[in-house]
Amino acid sequence: MTDSAQAPLLSVADLHVYYGAIHAIKGISLEVHEGEIVTLIGANGAGKSTTLNTIVGLLKPRQGTVALHGVPIHGVSASRMVSKGLALCPEGRRIFHQMTVKENLEMGAYSRPKGEIQASLDEMFQRFPRLKEREKQIAGTLSGGEQQMLAMARALMSRPTLLMLDEPSMGLAPILVEQIFGIISELHASGVTVLLVEQNAHMALQVADRAYVMETGLITAQGEASVLMHDDAIQKAYLGS
Repeated sequence: MTDSAQAPLLSVADLHVYYGAIHAIKGISLEVHEGEIVTLIGANGAGKSTTLNTIVGLLKPRQGTVALHGVPIHGVSASRMVSKGLALCPEGRRIFHQMTVKENLEMGAYSRPKGEIQASLDEMFQRFPRLKEREKQIAGTLSGGEQQMLAMARALMSRPTLLMLDEPSMGLAPILVEQIFGIISELHASGVTVLLVEQNAHMALQVADRAYVMETGLITAQGEASVLMHDDAIQKAYLGS
């Protein structure tokens, strides 16, 4: 894990987000340091996805700041966030169903110089051998687990400074969940920094360095993931213990 004395890669401070009159995010603050996996856990509707969508510029905060390497980015449009080094692998995968696997990956590299794309494709096919086998297959015909791999690989094609994963295990069979979290661990080991939103708190806390617990738009607990995993209240609320 990275030295906490270092300036954070991502810092969110006093973030307030509204949907009309609904106060969805109520002044949260969090940090992600380079080389970490940080997870946001909490029940459905806690505000986890809203937080990610605000960080990446899809939603505008009413108050608060989002900074990357200390530089404010909360006014930057979502379309420019990729060039800033942020990549979001969205909830529900949202791959391009009518395109091939390879075409989906190429779409992930739209902000990169053309001369660099083949090297990145080769890297993704090495990292995700299943996608290499299905390179010319229409993406909509892939299994759920393969679609999740494709969504992750597409996000990585932009060579992000920070990879944000929104509910990567959603709707997958347990054996595929294990596989996806294995890939997240491998990415971490290769130096990729990850902000992970996940309802499967047990798996998330197993792979993460640090965790934040969200409830109804507030962060109610934070700390080392290994410590939170053994916290009685968190075990009872999220781990089924």
